[in-house]
Amino acid sequence: MKTIILSAGKGERIRKVVGNIPKPMIKVKWKPVLEHNVEWVRNYGIRDIYINLHHLPNAIRSYFGDGSRWGVKITYSYEPELLGTAGAVRKIADEYWQLKVNSYPCKNLSDNAFLVIYGDNLFEYELGEIVNFHDRKKGIATIAVYEKDDVRQSGVVLLGRDNKVTRFVEKPKPEEVVSNLVNTGIYVLEPEVLGYIPSGKTLDFGKDVFPEMIQRGESILGIIVKGNLIAIDTPELLEKAL
Repeated sequence: MKTIILSAGKGERIRKVVGNIPKPMIKVKWKPVLEHNVEWVRNYGIRDIYINLHHLPNAIRSYFGDGSRWGVKITYSYEPELLGTAGAVRKIADEYWQLKVNSYPCKNLSDNAFLVIYGDNLFEYELGEIVNFHDRKKGIATIAVYEKDDVRQSGVVLLGRDNKVTRFVEKPKPEEVVSNLVNTGIYVLEPEVLGYIPSGKTLDFGKDVFPEMIQRGESILGIIVKGNLIAIDTPELLEKAL
């Protein structure tokens, strides 16, 4: 299984605290968050990792190199301008996967499901449970979600029958809060999802791609995971994580 670890964000809300350090390289539990994530997917058996870069890219490249120190192969994709979470994934697919992707929906691509995770979150979940759920349910995409009291700065997911995602609202207004389930930043995606991401566009999964797929009736599923997610989006969350 291929894995994309999204690591291009600037981390503007915490830059005053951490200075010139890429957000995924902030140390939590004695090592960079991105290193925890590389080890997390490696421990599941994944060796083929792609990392997108933008802000201070050499700090990540020089630390991880080709990934051999961790027993993985790391391939990098540099973005001169940020492409968003979905745009970054499409760029990697275009550059390295040699898939023939048209506009939506794009069926019968000759490749398997792949994993996308946000490189600035530290995940303490059972990855095998998430991947096995996706394999069993046969949806086009699986989003790992967890329960949270304050969802205002998160992607809120509403689940219907058979764990089907019926609504996805990114950073909802108070009147848009439809659930206490939020996006972890862990996706298992079938290659057909790439057909919903036009090449060269700046698009986010939460704001653009998932709502479009739901509107078109695609089977996006949500699995409620138990465990812990450590986010470092703000100085307050970073202090709590440390």
